[in-house]
Formats: sequence, C-alpha cells, structure tokens
Amino acid sequence: MQTNPAHTSLVAVGDSFTEGMSDLLPDGSYRGWADLLAARMAARAPGFRYANLAVRGKLIGQIVEEQVGPAAAMGADVITLVGGLNDTLRPKCDMGRVRDLLTEAVERLAPSCEQLVLMRSPGRRGPVLERFRPRMEELFACVDDLAERHGAVVVDLYGAASLGDPSLWDVDRLHLTGEGHRRVAEAVWQALGYPAEDQEWHLAPPPGLPPTWLTRRVADVRFTRQHLLPWIGRRLTGRSSGDGRPAKRPELLPYLAPGAE
Repeated sequence: MQTNPAHTSLVAVGDSFTEGMSDLLPDGSYRGWADLLAARMAARAPGFRYANLAVRGKLIGQIVEEQVGPAAAMGADVITLVGGLNDTLRPKCDMGRVRDLLTEAVERLAPSCEQLVLMRSPGRRGPVLERFRPRMEELFACVDDLAERHGAVVVDLYGAASLGDPSLWDVDRLHLTGEGHRRVAEAVWQALGYPAEDQEWHLAPPPGLPPTWLTRRVADVRFTRQHLLPWIGRRLTGRSSGDGRPAKRPELLPYLAPGAE
C-alpha cells in the first residue's frame, strides 16, 4: 500500500451505510463516513472530485444494475464498494446469487480504478441480527476472497470492537451514529495509506453507566414500534426505504466543504 498517497478522486458505491445514515446534519441530510473521507482527501489534493452513488435499502442486484456501470465509467482513483448486507437480512436470501453479483461488481470495478476498497461491514451484537450472522459471515468470506484475487483493500469493520459497541449505533440499531461514521472514515483513511489521525479507532469507547431496567424496556418498546416493525414490514412486502430515491452525489464533481457548495 502506498504511503502518503495523493488520490484525486473518490466514488462511493453502496446502500444506507455508504449514504451516511444515521449521521444526521442540522438540515436533515446525512453526512457519513464517505463524506468525511472525501473531505480529508480533498484537503490534500486541490481539485479533488467526489461522487456518492449510494442509496439506502439497495440490494446487491440493484447496486450492480444501477451503480456499478456509472461508477466504473467515472475513472476515479479510488472506488469503495459495500453491498450485499441488505440481502442477508431478508427473510429469503440466495447466497449463491449474492456471491455471483458481488463478484460481477468487483470484476467490473477493479480494472476501472487505481484502488478498489471493500469492507467487512460492522455488526452490532443483538438477538435481532443473530439469526442472520452465518449469512453475513459467508458474505465477508466472499469479500476476502475477491479482494485477494483482484488486489482490493479490505477494511475489517466487523472485527473492530469499537463498532460492536451499542453506544456507536443509532436508536434504529441498524445504522451508526456520527461517531461511528467518524471511526469508519478513519479506518478507510488508514487502509488507503494515509497517516493515522486516530490510532485507536478500533477500540471500544470507555464504558458509561449501564442503563436501568426501565430505561432499557422503554428503549426496546420504542425501537420495536418505530423501527423494527416497519423494517419487518418492508422485508415481507419487498419494499425498500430507498424506493424512488436518487443517488446522493450522482456526478463526479469537485468536492467543496459543506456550506461552500
């Protein structure tokens, strides 16, 4: 891996994780790790360009159909690809098809950029996701194999103690907080060969006071009503939170800090 690189462009491909949920900004939009990474890279490379094609809720088939072609055509220095996790969380999932589609995505993207970045997505521990964990780990084994065959960098977020900590996850228990996204940006930054700004991004934050039994029960009820039941409803009916939603930054354009664009 090149030390102190000077990449001039970044394209991010994926779903809600790469779109930036739930790193909420005051204007109601989402920032997220990819935007944070782009800001850091832009500070080192005048004229730096950035596109983020990610849309929440997208399955790997939709990512391949809608995002991979445009991303490959942009000719960026760096492309990040994170996808397939939404497939593993569906009631029915053909993991063979997921592997084939992910392979297709990597085979198309890797030759089109200087460096392809793949990830083992972070996974919060808990009973809701536990039944899907074997699928998730099968997906990550595929990611590792593809990276080895195509010279991609793998950022292991799944094995990071910090990103398994409940305090770094939003109330929906599916998306990272702003602090979680900051740590992901740091992990990708280091994986690309840039000098570390936080050597301890992977360490769990200091433990706070444990919540009371009543606080936990109230949070569980709110989570079930506001997030879990709607999420299950979408899974059962084949709907997605990203239906009809455009890409976050569909064109590879010069990156300007928020407020200057």
